[in-house]
Amino acid sequence: MGLRSFFDRIEPNFHKGGKYERYFALYEAIESFLYTPKTVATVAPHARAYTDMKRIMTYVVLATLPALLFGLWNTGYQANMALAALGDEAMTGWRVGLMQAIGFGMNPGNFLACMFHGLLWFLPIYIVTMVVGLGWEGLFAVVRGHEINEGFLVTSMLYVLILPASAPLWQVALGISFGVVIGKEVFGGTGKNFLNPALVGRAFLYFAYPAQMSGDSVWTPVDGFSGATALAVSAADGVGALPEYGITFWSAFWGTIQGCIGETSVVACMIGLAFLLVTKVANWRLVVGCLAGTVVFSTLLNLIGSDTNPMFGMPFWWHFVLGGYAFGLAFMVTEPVSAAHTNLGRLWYGALIGFMVVMIRVLNPAFPEGMMLAILFANIFAPLIDWFVVRANISRRAKRNA
Repeated sequence: MGLRSFFDRIEPNFHKGGKYERYFALYEAIESFLYTPKTVATVAPHARAYTDMKRIMTYVVLATLPALLFGLWNTGYQANMALAALGDEAMTGWRVGLMQAIGFGMNPGNFLACMFHGLLWFLPIYIVTMVVGLGWEGLFAVVRGHEINEGFLVTSMLYVLILPASAPLWQVALGISFGVVIGKEVFGGTGKNFLNPALVGRAFLYFAYPAQMSGDSVWTPVDGFSGATALAVSAADGVGALPEYGITFWSAFWGTIQGCIGETSVVACMIGLAFLLVTKVANWRLVVGCLAGTVVFSTLLNLIGSDTNPMFGMPFWWHFVLGGYAFGLAFMVTEPVSAAHTNLGRLWYGALIGFMVVMIRVLNPAFPEGMMLAILFANIFAPLIDWFVVRANISRRAKRNA
């Protein structure tokens, strides 16, 4: 009650004519984060709905929690496994010192030790992302004189979860800056961007700093430890070679393999997707289209076969559990702003992503992970897909009327 009274007392200073008028966007962002907006429609017609921007963004953040929690454990688990393999000479750094001081130790079999160690890798990346990203959001809001939208809460979480835990913090700052400014703000901000800002930032880092964003050594955040990722092994020797590296279908399904912080567990991603579908934040047509595109094209390549490219033989169910496919399907393909908006267009949009991810993985051995580029490619074509669908509807109605 006291905090609400404090906001009511200082609010006039931020409205037009107040001495802090220029910073209204910052005040409004903090108040909206803590309380339900007080503004209501004052003229007809009155539109009533059970959701608003704040609730939708909250739902998406809640949907990422299973992937986040599992990612914390798996990051700590992989790090502790690597430290155990390297021995005492690798027990250096502030994270190891803090773990030992608390008494957790570096035991991969200790759930709390893995969770806490993973948290120590996650928090610096998330803090940098929030400080830098919100700084850009606040700057653009103040200059343009509009509110700070809640969309960055989702962008920041998705961006962090698709990064390797070993990402240098200065590169994290560069990536989120590029994603927010070039991927969203130059087009007018939340709701006006046609590309997914989190993916734009991740793609920038991949192509600008490939050594730090790809390769076998980046997925387990321990210096001196290298382990091949499942897609890299598949691209080189086919899925039949995965068990030699300790990777089975079920380990990939549950997520106990190396990878980006939040991408490894299909189960966690599907829990989040189910929540988004039930709350109707995500549209099922996007999901069905993507799955269908993947199944059809990967099956076609299986039938064609290749003597030189083992990825031709990868069945569709392996595509589902490797790399960032499950995470991209749950949280990127279903992103409503950059996706197609017509019902038929959503099916074609999803199918395009499913087709492109298989094509990139199979036909481009230098880049076995294709989900990120497939989604960005489809983002570009989403308006064109909607245009063709609308024109076809107009033509069909014109013929019917004639």
